[in-house]
Amino acid sequence: MIALFAAAALLAGAPCNPPSGVEALWTPDHRFIVVGEIHGTTEAPAAFAQIVCAATEQGPVTVALELPTEMQPRLDAFMAATDDASAEALLHDTFFWETDPERQDGRSSVAMLEMMQSVRRLKAAGRDVTLRGFQPSNPRPATFDQNYYELDMAVELAHAAAERPESRVLVLVGNIHASKTRFDRFDLMPAAAHLPRKATLTLNVAQQGGQSWSCQAEGCRAHDSMERYDTTARGIVMGSAAEGAYDGVIAVGPWTASPPVGARAVPAP
Repeated sequence: MIALFAAAALLAGAPCNPPSGVEALWTPDHRFIVVGEIHGTTEAPAAFAQIVCAATEQGPVTVALELPTEMQPRLDAFMAATDDASAEALLHDTFFWETDPERQDGRSSVAMLEMMQSVRRLKAAGRDVTLRGFQPSNPRPATFDQNYYELDMAVELAHAAAERPESRVLVLVGNIHASKTRFDRFDLMPAAAHLPRKATLTLNVAQQGGQSWSCQAEGCRAHDSMERYDTTARGIVMGSAAEGAYDGVIAVGPWTASPPVGARAVPAP
């Protein structure tokens, strides 16, 4: 609900309300600002929305989301819609209204949709901002492992930057994809590690307890999250994290789970 009021206030000319410390992100060297999250929370998309708002006060912005590239025509139409209802209607037969619980992984959550609406409202208010999906829709052959998928994601982000070279690219993606270092355990080079290192700043949304919506062995629902970071901390804290995987963290406090948009279309049992 807080995110809803904050986004609506954008059209009324209210100032942005990003996490404290956001000023550290606006360096001329950083073309890509990558925020890694655990999908299915309310707080991470809401914080990201306000970071986007603050970024548009600095100049043009491309918002890149972990959504299928085949959705791009819908995303363009979504951004051009004149009101929330018509914008939402454009997504009704897309990934966002997936009713298979196994595919409701948090990227199509109510909080994600509200974040997208806030980006659309920024554009309607005259800000120079666009929305781009960068999850590759064309599958690789079975013999191509996850490393090729990560590389394809990075290529899509590079294309997004080249299409609007004057803009910052703000990325919201799962935190594994946002890492700048190799996962030796899985022999995996994440998407962010393929981006130009000096031009890329990565942040991880800190785990401070609470819950996120995810699919686990016991089903798809709100699940408890671990406390891996000081639960009292708030804001953007710069400094190497996870042995150099990230350039800082975003502390938003304990999470609350955000259910999938598609769940609204599923009758109660």
